[in-house]
Amino acid sequence: MKKQWTIWWLVLAVITPSWAQFATSHSSTLAPKNANIAIPPAPAKPVARVNGALLTDHDLMREEYAIFPYARQHGGNIPKEMEPGIRKGAMEMIIFEELVYQEALRRKLTVPPATVQTAEAAFRKQFATPAEYQQLLKSEFQGSPRLLKEKVRRSLLIESLLKSEVNRKSTVTPAEVQAYYNKNPKLFSYPESFLIQTISFMPPAKATPQQMNEARKRAEAALPLAQAAKDDEKFGMLAEKVSEDDYRVMMGEHKPIERSKMAPQTLKALDAMQSGQVTGIIQVDQVYTIVRLHKHTPAGKTKLAEVKEQLKQELEKKKLNAVRAAFDQKLRKNAKIEVL
Repeated sequence: MKKQWTIWWLVLAVITPSWAQFATSHSSTLAPKNANIAIPPAPAKPVARVNGALLTDHDLMREEYAIFPYARQHGGNIPKEMEPGIRKGAMEMIIFEELVYQEALRRKLTVPPATVQTAEAAFRKQFATPAEYQQLLKSEFQGSPRLLKEKVRRSLLIESLLKSEVNRKSTVTPAEVQAYYNKNPKLFSYPESFLIQTISFMPPAKATPQQMNEARKRAEAALPLAQAAKDDEKFGMLAEKVSEDDYRVMMGEHKPIERSKMAPQTLKALDAMQSGQVTGIIQVDQVYTIVRLHKHTPAGKTKLAEVKEQLKQELEKKKLNAVRAAFDQKLRKNAKIEVL
């Protein structure tokens, strides 16, 4: 079966093998997250007890597949070296969800019947045929629509409590973003850099004078062609054809290079150039190189407006993890948890 069963409103986030970081949203407890992986039909075995409530290996396996959605590419298995960390993270998550659910019941939170009905209907629409839905109902809920409804209600209660205790307490204001930006100037500063293309001629290691001379002649033959190239594409095509360095497969293009990491001979030439200009032949050690300057970026600082949204998201994620960790500790304080 190639249908992936999930509940649309429950966003799955990757959980690190360590429980130091929490997922940004709990995962659905209704069905397998991996399309081609089914929970074994064998009777469920208890793996943990939370204040008397049993959690099973089926619950644990669903969460493991949620954490490692690529299991189907490994024949339904989790790589052995990753298995302990993933199992630990999955165990912590199902325990956390159960604690949240029990807390929601303790607070007498409710979900309107209409909301449960709407969620159920949305869930059923994910199935291509009624037979697919019935197969899930039989394999996961003993064929009982009532059990499915309870699972939907449980998920909605968990989601509701997490929204009030975690999500709403994890918002970051524009003032907080501004303050973080102001207090951490180094994080948003960038060094002077050069964006270049190169065509290089490289004699073998321990080259003889004759081999050095031959490399020089190859560079001299390429130089007028490089200087005649009207744009980066034409220079790049020439690099692909004649250059002897590894950058030829990328049309001679380099990632931005910081000033401190460039050879003095190259810097001397680039400092006197404008974008689009090409150097003469530059010798660095035994390599003869022709350089085209694409862009020179002076040192500076990224403006807040350019990073504001991304920074807000990162700060909210960090804050959410901290708030959720604190909520988890609070729930565990007086709970009786047994890993079986």
